[in-house]
Amino acid sequence: MLNDELKAAPYGSSFSNLPSAFPVVSLLTDFGTSDYFVGAMKGAILSVNPRARIIDITHEIPPHDIAAGAFMLTAAYRSFPRKTIHVGVVDPGVGSERRPLLVVSRDYFFVGPDNGLFGYVYDLEEEVRVFHLTNDRYFSRAVSATFHGRDLFAPVAGAVSGGVEPSALGAEIKDYVRLEPLAVRARGDGRMEAAVIHVDRFGNCVTSVTRASLTEEMLMKGARLVVAGREITSFRKFFAEAGAPEGELFAVWGSAGFLEIAAFKTSAAGLLGVERGEPVLLLLK
Repeated sequence: MLNDELKAAPYGSSFSNLPSAFPVVSLLTDFGTSDYFVGAMKGAILSVNPRARIIDITHEIPPHDIAAGAFMLTAAYRSFPRKTIHVGVVDPGVGSERRPLLVVSRDYFFVGPDNGLFGYVYDLEEEVRVFHLTNDRYFSRAVSATFHGRDLFAPVAGAVSGGVEPSALGAEIKDYVRLEPLAVRARGDGRMEAAVIHVDRFGNCVTSVTRASLTEEMLMKGARLVVAGREITSFRKFFAEAGAPEGELFAVWGSAGFLEIAAFKTSAAGLLGVERGEPVLLLLK
């Protein structure tokens, strides 16, 4: 059961009656699946709490790519039930002075390194409390300098899933690492600059444009995109909308809430020759 101080916080009541009968723990890493790493993490969680239900988000984050991990986590975490413990391990600084963290939001927990992996979560959640994990009572007996996923983050996730109070795991901090916000920047003269923040396996280019920065009124007035010198004026509701020929570039609101540049049954990224980080110019009338 969480302590009275956490319950009194604006979001604390969401965590009453912990632990749940079968707590959910998600995993997101850059480990891949050919080595023993993911299995070892699952074993460490279950060794602490055999009732945990472990769900894989993905283990195919490009190695050491913190921003890619942050996006994937942001796109997935709110699909899970309240009280889920999300464990994220994209950790090129493992063994260094970077801090291990527990992040508590209104509806979720996050466990992982203090390197920006939870940066977009901080922007999306109204309030969070962040704890520096220092109480080694909740770590493995021997903590490897190269595998904190198994020896530190997994046991802590097991402990949290069993109802251990966040304040028992370490002190609350305020100076945690953030990422540059996923924002559209105004350039004047009716121009705004965004970027491609992710390219999925189908070649769809996810941009940093949200419905808050590109409203239906703007679209009705003829807003358009320019990417890699190509102007995109077609905005569709879904990929196979009637009249969408194969290979034609168009924009569509994606499931993660961002505007995507797509081409029906074709890789838009391939057609454009772009990767993550490519500037996207939004022209408004």
